[in-house]
Amino acid sequence: MPYGDARHLLSETMPDTALAPAGKREITKAQNRQAILDAAREVFGEAGFETVTVRDIIRRTGLASGTFYNYFRSKDEVASALSRDGARRFSPILKAQRERARTWAEFVRGALGAYYDFLASEHDSWLARRTAAESGEALMGETPEMAAVFEEVRRSIIDEAERGGARGVDADYLAAACIGLAREIGWKMLARRPVDTAAATDFAATLILRGTAGLSEASR
Repeated sequence: MPYGDARHLLSETMPDTALAPAGKREITKAQNRQAILDAAREVFGEAGFETVTVRDIIRRTGLASGTFYNYFRSKDEVASALSRDGARRFSPILKAQRERARTWAEFVRGALGAYYDFLASEHDSWLARRTAAESGEALMGETPEMAAVFEEVRRSIIDEAERGGARGVDADYLAAACIGLAREIGWKMLARRPVDTAAATDFAATLILRGTAGLSEASR
């Protein structure tokens, strides 16, 4: 990994003031951690989460066996780190969709399309081989990254209510429902061949938009 890439990795977890004196040791640590994550993503996708061992991940990195445990205690911790990384990378995409959308319907379709495209771009990753229950265990935990995704969806619902739509709808419940529904359909989409992001987007958007309309109508 180039020096500049390693500094970029450090910048995600360290304040700007800490970057200037960052030495070779810090850069090496960032490189090693990323190497483990990249290797885990590959082997989880190739063999499935349940069959992969920590040793399989280490072999793919080329690092010494003890190095792994300097960063992670188990493959489950690696899986959680991969989930947080995905949420972190998707959050700004979702935010851009919210800022661009003029209506709730535009946001829902745009956000779902972006999410399913995001999943499809990594369809060979470990998520494609895990069951919904296994993936949910890693992904449903409350993390700052997942909280940011939740807040973008919640904020869009509040914006729609202020525009006159989604009146009387509980923003917290609806945000949770939208995220859960999108995730479940996404896992099923990844399990199919060919992966059809358009069909997944249309199906999920129809359910969410009609459901929101029904909730608004029932609250009047």
